[in-house]
Amino acid sequence: MPDPTEIMVKPAQTVPSFCLPALPYQPIDPQSYNPAIGVIGCGGITTHHLRAYTAAGYRVTALCDVVKEAAEKRRDEFYPEARVYTDYREMLRDADVEVVDVTTHPEIRGPIIAACLKAGRHVLSQKPFVIDLDEGERLADLADKQGVLLAVNQNARWAPHFSYMREAVEADLIGQVASVHCGVHWDHSWVRGTIFEKVYHLILYDFGIHWFDFLATVMGKQRPLRVYASTAVSPTQTIVPALLGQAAIEYPRAQATLVFDGHAAHNPWDEAYVAGSHGTLRSFGPNVNQQTVELSRDGGDYRPKLTGAWFPDGFHGAMGELLCAIEEKRQPSNDGRSNLRSLELAFAAVASAMRHEPIVPGSIRKLPDPPSG
Repeated sequence: MPDPTEIMVKPAQTVPSFCLPALPYQPIDPQSYNPAIGVIGCGGITTHHLRAYTAAGYRVTALCDVVKEAAEKRRDEFYPEARVYTDYREMLRDADVEVVDVTTHPEIRGPIIAACLKAGRHVLSQKPFVIDLDEGERLADLADKQGVLLAVNQNARWAPHFSYMREAVEADLIGQVASVHCGVHWDHSWVRGTIFEKVYHLILYDFGIHWFDFLATVMGKQRPLRVYASTAVSPTQTIVPALLGQAAIEYPRAQATLVFDGHAAHNPWDEAYVAGSHGTLRSFGPNVNQQTVELSRDGGDYRPKLTGAWFPDGFHGAMGELLCAIEEKRQPSNDGRSNLRSLELAFAAVASAMRHEPIVPGSIRKLPDPPSG
């Protein structure tokens, strides 16, 4: 029986016969494995990586960035004893690290990951994993050949609401999934003046990959047939990339929609709805860190009392899963090869928005280039 403090049951017409089970939605840590970790790329996102790692007690012993001051800043903030490098090749030669967190932008990440794998290091790649599916497959093959693991930092998988919903689906609490609908309404103009403002496919690719990944995980073995997507420039936005995006995904016996309103400066809202043959799941709240989850089935509505937040738990979860997989000698759930399914959806959505036609996931092997001019 569940601890009654963990759930709130709303009044229902009938007495529910279902007991809400405990689900493993929180990040997990290895039992005894705590290797030396090296970080390549010390940009802004690594604040969340390193904050999560220090809280988890992980050991970061090397930091590398072509801008030495960036690596030194992260060292001084989080790991004062870590060695600083400006050349990742030197770090791989000299530093006694077993796991490398590669956080650079995807355009330059592939060769760095390959070098780490060839050096016998396990790798956690920042998302989006690659801009070329064939390159992603080659990297996954290389990891297998070298006998090391390659994982992707799809940190939203360990956001409490996404993680709980995924675990509930995997535990068959709502039966076979027939529909997934997500809507995100927020202000993404924070990218103004940053390198992200130069990402033409900002919403459907760099941001949307989290929701395409969520969709790929909750749909399980169901494979998508077609994606139809579009983007638009908001009349009020003041940055270059389109801040409005939407995608409809068809499955043989299911459907999904993703809506991204990145121009909503007032009253932001974030929600997700998953309907199955035996019940439904939904999450809702003003932002990705403040979400209420509700499961409905057998005449009852159940709200698990979740703890944690996407930032920093998502980053803890991504690395923790890789470390546990190394310790347990298995593939991580966020492995590079399976992550290509999420990228197939994102690439198809981007191509569809540019061509104004439905696209078969997997048929677009590279992230489409921005239009000329």
